[in-house]
Amino acid sequence: MDSYKSKPYLWLLSINLFISTFTFGGGYVVVPMIRKYFVSQKKLLQEAELVEMAAIAQSSPGAIAINLSTLVGYRVAGMTGAVISCMAAIFPSFVILMFISMFYAAFAANPFISSVLKGMQAGVAALIVDFVVDMCKMMIKERSIFLTFMIPAAFIANFIFEIHVAIILIASCCLCFVRVWLSERRRK
Repeated sequence: MDSYKSKPYLWLLSINLFISTFTFGGGYVVVPMIRKYFVSQKKLLQEAELVEMAAIAQSSPGAIAINLSTLVGYRVAGMTGAVISCMAAIFPSFVILMFISMFYAAFAANPFISSVLKGMQAGVAALIVDFVVDMCKMMIKERSIFLTFMIPAAFIANFIFEIHVAIILIASCCLCFVRVWLSERRRK
C-alpha cells in the first residue's frame, strides 16, 4: 500500500518540511519541487492545476512558497492538509533564520558561506529558467495568440520599460478577465 494513502497528513508534513528546508532562492524554486513530488511522482495534481495554483500563490499577499504549499495542501487533503503544509513550509525557514540571526556577524564575514551562497544563486537561476520555459510551453500549447504574445509583452514591459511587476500582473489579469468575459458573451 502506498504510504501516501495510509498517512496523507504525515506525508504532507514530511514532503513540505523537506521542500522548505532544501530549497533556496525564493518561491519560484519551490514550484519545480512541488511539481516533482505532487505531479510527477504521486500524480496528486495535474500540471495545469499546479500552474494555476502558482499564479494564484504569486498574486496573493505573502510568500509564494508558503501560499503555494498551502494551496497544494488544501487541494490534496482539505483544510487540515492546508494547515499542515503551511506550518511545514514556515517552520524550517523560521529555525534557519533564527539560527543565522544569532550568529549574523560570523555568517556575514565568512568567505566560505559567501561562496556557497553565490554558488546557490546559479542553481536557483537554472531552476527558475526551467520553470519559466515549462510555463511558456504550456501557454503556447493552448494555441492562443493572445497568451503567446502576452509572454514577451510582459517581459518587455518589465525589462525594457521597467514597469513594476505588480502593475504587469494586474494588467495581465484584467486583460485575461476581459478576454474570458468577451468569449462568454459571444457564446450567448
